[in-house]
Amino acid sequence: MSAAPDPLTPDDPLTTKEGWRRFVDYQPEPAAPAGAAARLSLTPGQRAAQDEARRDYHAMLPLVNTPTIRQVLTTGRLLVQLNRHQISARRGLILSGASGTGKTTALTQLGRTHERAVRKRHPGRKHHLPVLYCTVPPAATARMLAVEFARFFGLEFSPRTNLPDIVNAVCATAAHTGVELVLVDEIHNLNLATRSGAEVSDQLKYFAERLPATFVYAGIEVEAQGLFAGVRGRQIAGRFTLIASTPFAYGTAEQRAAWRSLVSTLEGMLRLREHRPGTLVSLDEYLYQRTGGMIGSLSQLIRGAAILAIEDDTEQITRELLDFIPVDYAAERANAATKARPATATRKQVPA
Repeated sequence: MSAAPDPLTPDDPLTTKEGWRRFVDYQPEPAAPAGAAARLSLTPGQRAAQDEARRDYHAMLPLVNTPTIRQVLTTGRLLVQLNRHQISARRGLILSGASGTGKTTALTQLGRTHERAVRKRHPGRKHHLPVLYCTVPPAATARMLAVEFARFFGLEFSPRTNLPDIVNAVCATAAHTGVELVLVDEIHNLNLATRSGAEVSDQLKYFAERLPATFVYAGIEVEAQGLFAGVRGRQIAGRFTLIASTPFAYGTAEQRAAWRSLVSTLEGMLRLREHRPGTLVSLDEYLYQRTGGMIGSLSQLIRGAAILAIEDDTEQITRELLDFIPVDYAAERANAATKARPATATRKQVPA
């Protein structure tokens, strides 16, 4: 049995081929907690190692297949098929929504799923790179974007290298490695109202014409950012399908059932000795109020509680523990608008 890939490190971000490959390969393994009797038989070092493995597992809980992710996977796979033999005017996909609604998760899961499928079909192609992932830098220029594409492949250029040479090198490398899917995150950093933003848009369009690949963008509320405005915006709107990434709702019985299903799925992934199944599902309304229906906030809340439950040896998630876990400011504001929160949450300190 081969060793599991190491978790991603700061030296291997997703925007490099090394980081992307490790992300595609990495699969968190559920570390089942030892029973009370078995735990007593372990040495202190063994107990510490087991707890560390479980903390790592809970810090990177496996992906939950949300409705948005399912829609992105279905649409993305279809577009890849439709574009495979297109010479030009290939269709693309844009994922747009508020921060914390799972856009990057859906985007990267599409790439991960596609790359794993390609590897399964062509197991002998060790140097194949079917997916390219990059982000649009703040205040980007066309050259900066081209350098981001190049950085993914590990291509380096001197400051004097002109843009056409960088672009040609990127396109040649992409063709040689078999890129089929290009994922561009943080597309809201592209401002079509500025000259540099318009040039970045043109550069993306040029890459889309040169590369025989499907392009998928993700960004924060791109409609409001003006991505579809003007001549360039109309060109984008005419070639891209838009999928909205929204928070979970809680108004109807069907919406509440979908939220409870999400909570139940996350709860089923927990590996805590004393946690009672169904505890989090029974707190579904509280969890919705705390997170505003944002999957990112919910994941942070549950993962953080699980890690603290291991650290203080209570091995269970309770309402009291959840009260102690901070969430992002956007979720706190959403919660404050619907229900007053206790001023301070405290926890009993457990001796080390």
